[in-house]
Amino acid sequence: MTLGDVAVPVNGGPFSIPLEDRTLAAYLARPAPSAATGSGRHGLVLCHGFPADPAPRSAGRGYQQLADRLAADTGWVVLTFSFRGTSESTGNFSLGGWLADLKVAIEVLLSSGTVDAVWLCGFAAGGALAICAAGEDSRVRGVAAFSAPADFADRASDARRFVSQARAVGVIHDEDFPPDLDAWAKELREIQPLRLIARIPPRPILLVHGANDEVVTVLDARALADAADAQVELRVLPGAAHRLRHDPRAIALLIGWLDRQGG
Repeated sequence: MTLGDVAVPVNGGPFSIPLEDRTLAAYLARPAPSAATGSGRHGLVLCHGFPADPAPRSAGRGYQQLADRLAADTGWVVLTFSFRGTSESTGNFSLGGWLADLKVAIEVLLSSGTVDAVWLCGFAAGGALAICAAGEDSRVRGVAAFSAPADFADRASDARRFVSQARAVGVIHDEDFPPDLDAWAKELREIQPLRLIARIPPRPILLVHGANDEVVTVLDARALADAADAQVELRVLPGAAHRLRHDPRAIALLIGWLDRQGG
């Protein structure tokens, strides 16, 4: 990947991240000059989760709207993007591929000249991968994860069925993908937020989970907190289900957490 080939819009907006084997659709939200925090030098990479239903190519617009709101309310620069196979990004889903995509997004934002430091935020699988990326990259200043699973072992236990599900929601497009099902499933077992979260403290961690999450049990959030030796801010929202992006309480917690981050 050549980051010099990425044309990050100076004033914000949609752009593409061209890579050797795929292109990622991305979006940059910029705060108004008067609202910028630290002269606009705080950056956030915002990650979506695994789709529950087939989504149109325009599905990423919801996260673009959230990025715009976060930039306006916090004064941060916010980059959101579509993982490979989703929305307008090319390629096919694999968990290792999605983690690689997140690492690319971090590099793009840090190399764009618009920020001096980067935090991560993700929902569901995106939150789990944000934990993993922060655990592997000490440049990440903190991470907020919403409805994040502690691991993906349950998906690996029936990889063929998960491939079928990924085809059904439209994140695997090629008939001959994955070329090696065992290797594809191995990534699901080996990428472990529960292990990598321990590497993040003393950098700040926010974990938010719905008490009535029907997809990822709240026990996952408690396990993640325990794995970080309880050095996290854990918030369990009464009555909340899985899709916390649509819960105003969750977004308020995120904005408050971002406001408390140091320079």
